[in-house]
Amino acid sequence: MSTATAPAETMTLLAIGTKKGLWLASSEDRVNWTLSEPHFLVLEASSVAIDTRSGTPRVLAGLLDWHWGPTVVTSDDLGATWSDPEHGAITFPEDTGAALERVWHLRPDADARPGVVWAGAEPHSLWKSDDGGSSFQLNRGLWDHPQRQQWQPGGGGPCLHTVDPDPSSDQIHVAASAAGVYRSDDAGASWEPANRGIAAGFLPGEEPEFGQCVHRIARDAENPRRLYAQNHGGVYRSDNAGEHWESIAEGLPGDFGFTFMVHPRKGGTAWIVPMAADIDRIPAGARVSVYKTEDAGDTWTEHHDGLPDTDFNTILRDAHGVDDHPDSTGVYFGTRGGEVFASADEGLTFNRVAHRLPDVLSVRAAVVPKADLPLRSEKYVPQFPEE
Repeated sequence: MSTATAPAETMTLLAIGTKKGLWLASSEDRVNWTLSEPHFLVLEASSVAIDTRSGTPRVLAGLLDWHWGPTVVTSDDLGATWSDPEHGAITFPEDTGAALERVWHLRPDADARPGVVWAGAEPHSLWKSDDGGSSFQLNRGLWDHPQRQQWQPGGGGPCLHTVDPDPSSDQIHVAASAAGVYRSDDAGASWEPANRGIAAGFLPGEEPEFGQCVHRIARDAENPRRLYAQNHGGVYRSDNAGEHWESIAEGLPGDFGFTFMVHPRKGGTAWIVPMAADIDRIPAGARVSVYKTEDAGDTWTEHHDGLPDTDFNTILRDAHGVDDHPDSTGVYFGTRGGEVFASADEGLTFNRVAHRLPDVLSVRAAVVPKADLPLRSEKYVPQFPEE
């Protein structure tokens, strides 16, 4: 197993959002991990992000308090303290007649747009922050889109779950269940559906303009016009910014799933965790494996070393991520069974970071300056039996 390490002055920080609490983990070698005590143990941490653009890592979490409602909180000291927005970081304008149900996704923008953080939420809505996630404004271009009233909820609800801004232009792509992919070429002022070629077998008639149940999209590291999509049945690539999609599912044991992770530097390199048919919603063959492509989905290779031979737990749409380690990119994912796995060698082998957590909903990783995690407790350091 690889033990690739970051430079001595850095560590890898992992944020793990679960159905009941948020955990932070740190590692210098991405094999041995220190796990924090849980933060917000009675709250759902639906989404997490780690923003490293200022040099000081900011951890963001989309929380759901079943009494007070959802909000976004931030920490600039690895969880020692957290922001507490008095009126909530995300609040619908009164004229919308809507109320926030859940923050599904948090996405810091490119280095060239410091302070900008995007959020996808339920009901279907896109939000932009210019202050690093302390406060957000509703994107009216998408909210007022004439097709929005016809969007249907997916199995998890009416959620906008992916935001993918192009770092080199004003283009933004979003994905929502069950609306599909939408594209803006003017920084979010206007939007058009971008679903041609993506199947919607659950809908009658010919392929619709919108209404596809796209589970995740991701942008290629070297070619910003190349996008990937994991659909509710189907794995796709677009080489023209979503104008048309083609299947890249050949060679996979299943075309259902929720994940799609792209390499932060190598074009054409990506990872997914295939699932069985949507009725089962378990890893294909009940065997957890990560499939890697290095040619933009033309071929796939299975990697299973360190992963369970039998597992019936789903890997959810936000419960995965990659880091930006300079030597070899780390690959991470968590399951609804409360296990979190990490790879220090670009997905070839995996080790277990944590187990017996609540359902893992969101996972993000980043290389940050070395520091001790606050609120550390030995009782939350995972101890695994001998295999």
